[in-house]
Amino acid sequence: MRNYILKRLLFMVITLLVITVVSYTMMRLAPGDPVRAQQLGAENAGVERTSKKETLGEKILREKYHLDRNPIVGYGYWLWGLATRFDWGSSIVVDKGAPVLKVIAERVPATLKLEILSIILVYAFAIPLGIYSAVRRNTFSERGVTVVLFLLYSLPSFWVGLLLLVYFCSPQHLNIFPVAGLTPDSNLTWGVSYWRILALTAQHYVLPVVCLTYAGLAGLSRFARVGILEIVSQDYIRTARAKGVPEWKVILKHVGRNSLIPLVTLSAGLLPGLIAGSIVVEYIFSINGMGYLSILALTSRDYPLLMALFTIDAVLTLLGILLSDLLYAVVDPRITYE
Repeated sequence: MRNYILKRLLFMVITLLVITVVSYTMMRLAPGDPVRAQQLGAENAGVERTSKKETLGEKILREKYHLDRNPIVGYGYWLWGLATRFDWGSSIVVDKGAPVLKVIAERVPATLKLEILSIILVYAFAIPLGIYSAVRRNTFSERGVTVVLFLLYSLPSFWVGLLLLVYFCSPQHLNIFPVAGLTPDSNLTWGVSYWRILALTAQHYVLPVVCLTYAGLAGLSRFARVGILEIVSQDYIRTARAKGVPEWKVILKHVGRNSLIPLVTLSAGLLPGLIAGSIVVEYIFSINGMGYLSILALTSRDYPLLMALFTIDAVLTLLGILLSDLLYAVVDPRITYE
């Protein structure tokens, strides 16, 4: 096991280097100029600049962020600063001059809260639905559940989010949920009880969490159903039933654990998803999280911030894959890495 983990970690380092080299090079070669964008925002408040002559301020910024160098040289400076001083650099446009890690840390909590709630709800409902669909297959109720789940899975999140805003946040319909953000206005929380504040805060989470949950619920329940159906047909399940083991015990003890391998494979994406967030959901509901930060960084070509986002997401993705591979041996003792 130890040798396997060491080999995987070495492979992860090599993979991470390749990902960061490709990401940095493609960003530098893509159209867009973060230094010019910062200068335009500071000097002219968004007014288009007609002069193409480089100012002294732009020249200083290019030298500071090594944008006057070849992309490979610029990447070398970035990697050296990260490896020797754990310096991720500072934001060019999104939060001018602020350390990149500070910019990210301010937005991680909102995304974590949403994603954790969504994951809990997805697994709490998807696995029982998958078990029910497998046990009651080819019945009228199971087919009804299947139709509903496929409909949910086919609905795009941006469309669902807009519909939720129109019908649940508009005075013309059911104006019962707030439009944007995750925290209530201060004028609503002044002088009220703790439970009232908690209820007002919970209202802000309902629609974003619903928008994040429905598609994952539909997809995961289908994977759980397929995994259970494959295990139910095995000989040892028929033997357990022939011995008179109760059906609920057969499903939960014998079938449940052995059908978890497809779900473990899917769990590899949970770790990066916790930090990356949902760009569409956070944009629609005006949530200042990691997804919304990614939009700002991409549109402004904020290279240090983008490199930090790419690197963190790549590290979490590689760790998620490694953890899911190690969990295979926990779920199925027949699997060994020796």
